[in-house]
Amino acid sequence: MTTSSLSGPDPAGPAPGARTARLPRSARRKQLLAAAQDVFVAQGYHAAAMDDIAERAGVSKPVLYQHFPGKLDLYLALLDVHADGLVLAVREAMAETPDNKERVHNAMRAYFDFVDSKGEAFRLVFESDLRNEPAVRERVERASLACMAAIADTITADTGASRERAELLAIGLTGTAEMGARFWLNTDRAVPKEEAVELLASLTWRGISNFPLQG
Repeated sequence: MTTSSLSGPDPAGPAPGARTARLPRSARRKQLLAAAQDVFVAQGYHAAAMDDIAERAGVSKPVLYQHFPGKLDLYLALLDVHADGLVLAVREAMAETPDNKERVHNAMRAYFDFVDSKGEAFRLVFESDLRNEPAVRERVERASLACMAAIADTITADTGASRERAELLAIGLTGTAEMGARFWLNTDRAVPKEEAVELLASLTWRGISNFPLQG
């Protein structure tokens, strides 16, 4: 999963004020989401304006409103893309291998890849200035719980731990992954990425591996 998939061929986007050629609806939507991502990440939700997004995309405001009735609708659509992408990455981390040590490593890497992806879309999920908006809070919490559930399912299946205990262990892993990855990024990647992933994966695995596998 990469957040850069929203971006077009030119990472810088169209020149301000330029008008793009007519596109199929799906391609236009993707273009508008990429432009919105740039603006929301740079300015935050409250400071961003639909004018800024339309200009960044090189379209008129009426074209923007044809696809998204308002700024919140646009923000929520963008949030859905990236929150769902993170959940998919964690689920794939669990499904890729039956080796639980590798699963922990893969889950940790999913979070590091998410915060390290082009466009800094992780800020919309983890650092939104709109968390008090119920629709935003619901989506962020739903993604967090879905990531936790994917890991808890594996812990329960492999160890026989109760659901309550598996969920507590899983939220500990995802919390470590999220906070560790964000700290790593905010400290200018002072530790090489693979080493950082392995450090936190080893720390987490030392705890989780104490739970015996079911016979």
